Amino acid sequence: MSHIKDGMTIMIGGFMAAGTPEKFMDVLVEKGLKDLTIIGNDAAWPNVGIGKLVCNKQVKKLIASHVGLNPEVGNQMNSGELDVELVPQGTLAERVRAGGNGLGGILTPTGVGTIVEEGKEKITVDGKEYLLEKPLRADIALVGASVADKKGNLCFNKATRNFNPMMATAADLVIVGAEKIVEVGEIDGNDVVTPGLFVDYMVEV
Repeated sequence: MSHIKDGMTIMIGGFMAAGTPEKFMDVLVEKGLKDLTIIGNDAAWPNVGIGKLVCNKQVKKLIASHVGLNPEVGNQMNSGELDVELVPQGTLAERVRAGGNGLGGILTPTGVGTIVEEGKEKITVDGKEYLLEKPLRADIALVGASVADKKGNLCFNKATRNFNPMMATAADLVIVGAEKIVEVGEIDGNDVVTPGLFVDYMVEV
């Protein structure tokens, strides 16, 4: 966690905190880092997952698709303390994927004719309007994995897979909190979702 500094943009894997490396959240709270931009699927609940950072008022901007279960997000939005960019979930996933694959953006019909389109470029393809959604990247991705081997190859158990694999491709530095770290060869190659070439650091949590 010493790599994370005030003002950084951080992607955090998880879906309502399933697959979120909770111990990393605890350390970030302890360090008191501030002015963070957090990219994640949601704000979880108060004092759970990303919600811990929000409740501790360490987040300057939150880019997420669902914040309704954490009332502190609404409180801070209304008071002007927190800038929230709400992104449709599929669009959020594709923007992260675009960032990880070096794409200039994606075209999606989701949000056309709604508040989502405000300030965005529209492109017409075969007579249909699409929004150009820009890619998302981060300084650091905090990824939760079920099992990692010592080369950084990762596998994810059931729903913990969620945003973790794509976020591991879309950050300058990737730190993994793995429930278990095993020797190379103990993970069947067919079960590897994220190859170790994306991983910079691992901690067994």
